[in-house]
Amino acid sequence: MEIVIPPFDLKSISPIMSISIAAIFILLIDVFFRRTFKDRLGYISFLVVIATGFVVYTQIGQNVYSFSNMFVVDNYSVFFNLIFLLSTALVILMSDNYIKQEGVNYGEYYTLILFATVGMMLMAGGADLLTIFLGIEMMSISLYVLAGFTRDKLRSNEASLKYFLLGAFVTGFMLYGIAMLYGATGTTNLKEIATFITENSGQLNPMIVVGASLLIIGFGFKIACVPFHKWSPDVYEGSPTPVTAFMSTGPKAAGFAVFLRVFLVALPDLEPKWSIILWVLAVITMTVGNLVAISQTNIKRMLAYSSIAHAGYALVAIIVGGEFGIASLLFYMLAYTFMNLGAFAIIIVLGKKGEENANIEDFSGLGYKHPLLAIAMCIFMFSLAGIPPLIGFIGKFYIFSAAIKSGFIVLAVIGMINSVISVYYYLRVTVVIYMKKPIREFSPLSLSPLIIVAIIFTICGTVYFGIFPSKIIAFAQQSAVLY
Repeated sequence: MEIVIPPFDLKSISPIMSISIAAIFILLIDVFFRRTFKDRLGYISFLVVIATGFVVYTQIGQNVYSFSNMFVVDNYSVFFNLIFLLSTALVILMSDNYIKQEGVNYGEYYTLILFATVGMMLMAGGADLLTIFLGIEMMSISLYVLAGFTRDKLRSNEASLKYFLLGAFVTGFMLYGIAMLYGATGTTNLKEIATFITENSGQLNPMIVVGASLLIIGFGFKIACVPFHKWSPDVYEGSPTPVTAFMSTGPKAAGFAVFLRVFLVALPDLEPKWSIILWVLAVITMTVGNLVAISQTNIKRMLAYSSIAHAGYALVAIIVGGEFGIASLLFYMLAYTFMNLGAFAIIIVLGKKGEENANIEDFSGLGYKHPLLAIAMCIFMFSLAGIPPLIGFIGKFYIFSAAIKSGFIVLAVIGMINSVISVYYYLRVTVVIYMKKPIREFSPLSLSPLIIVAIIFTICGTVYFGIFPSKIIAFAQQSAVLY
């Protein structure tokens, strides 16, 4: 019997290969080299991510399917890959001093972050449910370990265990959904699923509807939309702050990348059914996230519920679909990466060893003690609230205007009302910073050069792309085509 090896294109996965090889190399350095060399692992990881970013940039304009049509390189996946690499690079900059300060400066930290990035890139380029599932598991397993990386802290261990148990449970739903779709259509390829449903639209198999519903549960958990959000606040609070920052940006963007590709490529004929479900989820998610965030006293929990609310806004873009919906989601994910990572960078800077000072009241008097950090924090809070002329305003404006143009006026109005509600808890941080007396002594800050670069870069991105968003919007519109 002749064995036929299907054609494959290593060039299409060259960014994934480079990150994977670097992750293994970093782990070996940690084992075999001296401590002085280990202290440079953050720099090595950062340079690898930047170099990979240039490789991804060269893939703009391509539309290549490889590995038996299981993986695709297109502008859509390239845009998301750049977001993943941006969030990874900034988190590495934010982590270098933190993990040394907390006594967890181990090479596997950077290895896990890089492998999580590999999983995210597989998710964005997945043209088959099996490829997507492989990416989700690679990302998730890395995050389970990272959540509990500060092993001497009970909260970190609890966060890791909760995330793992709930994530493993949801994996069962996702796998069962994939199995149902395969059983009904005979394929796991997204385009072939769409073709099968189109050709048999007159006799739609209930297994397809059930499979799609189970996928909504699985993807909903990954993006932390209500009612699949219960893990998020506890895991955000208990995880090391750089890991929390990472989970709130790159992996969330990856969840939306998969959500959008699967439902718009494989299940467009079911849109009348799943768009109603997502409509309800979007309204509940943004409303619950904003209302519960108001009562939070811990800033990491507040940002967790804020992240849930932002997932509700992003769901609006999926419901809208089409060029405007996809482009608005791409831009919003980039905007959220800048402003959210910037806020977490300030939290990291103000934390001390073993004491993260994560209560909102701990920021009292920051405007008098560290005025530059206070200004930076206010910029990020204003942007998250959607106040012009910052990037958060442009992101929300783009999503809601796309919803109105597509006829989802009620959904857009609900989104805007929720955005107004969110102003309260974001501005509360600003009020505490400038209008309350310090309740603690601010210790001298040990600012590492790397985290300073991260803060400056996020401020520049938040302000510049809020004032001059045209180039990013144009790139997002070019990437808003799903083949």
